[in-house]
Amino acid sequence: MSEEPVTPAGVPAAEIEIDAGLVRALLLAQHPDLAALPLRLTAIGWDNMTYRLGERLAVRLPRIRAGAELLRHEQRWLPVLAGRLPVPVPVPERLGAPHGEVFPWPWSVVPWIPGRSAEHAPPAPAQAAAFGRFLAALHRPAPVDFPRNDWRGIALADASGRVEELFQALAGEVPAAVREHWREALSAAPAPLTTCVHGDLHPKNVVVDDGRLAAVLDWGDMTAGDPAIDLAAAWMLFPVRSHTDIWAAYGGVPAATTARAKGWTVFFGLTLLDAGLAGDRPFEQIGRATLTRLLTS
Repeated sequence: MSEEPVTPAGVPAAEIEIDAGLVRALLLAQHPDLAALPLRLTAIGWDNMTYRLGERLAVRLPRIRAGAELLRHEQRWLPVLAGRLPVPVPVPERLGAPHGEVFPWPWSVVPWIPGRSAEHAPPAPAQAAAFGRFLAALHRPAPVDFPRNDWRGIALADASGRVEELFQALAGEVPAAVREHWREALSAAPAPLTTCVHGDLHPKNVVVDDGRLAAVLDWGDMTAGDPAIDLAAAWMLFPVRSHTDIWAAYGGVPAATTARAKGWTVFFGLTLLDAGLAGDRPFEQIGRATLTRLLTS
């Protein structure tokens, strides 16, 4: 059996202690037919923790207060989005409610999707068109009550302050040409922030099984925003030679959108590299690979 994950460096401390005993108590109280299934901690993220439940399910629980609202977004909107998306997403099969003083937030029982994260098992280049179709299906006008995220549902220019901080913090780690891509992206025409986007589409949130896109996870940051933020995933997931297949399957990408996507690629590449150098080493590799692809495109 693989070792249990540890809290990654830089991730805030949990605001409530979560262990298998707590998870089992929640199941006994609210979904007793599932309570006897084996439990194993499989992931600790910034906002949530995940326990595998038996062979085909998982329990997803917020570990900080902010994560509770993001999980509510998943409970509300993943059932709506799933019907139009050609790649599976973890639609909750059971909903969990706050449980007195034991656990103050909502939680979900979701399907366990076999495979490995794209961080460890990148999708085959032949999956580029499938990824483009996924983005095209997702990127439709956002309903008026769709979530709004102040970190990801923003114009690229509004990320300038954070990007400049990262350029300074990573001086000596990032080729000068990356800054040129950033300047060009800022000069591109902005987009209305009215499209359904995932908002956090990096390799750890993509599941791959035998080279095939098996699922897209972690939808808490979904928001009405600029589709370019998701198109940046092309540089995080696929070799540059496959990008034309993504754009074609997407239905074509205007030059201004491509430029902004490169800007969001700078944002993600720097953010991941910074997290990696702070101690979460897998992110360092993702960040460097992302920026390298950007410079060869």
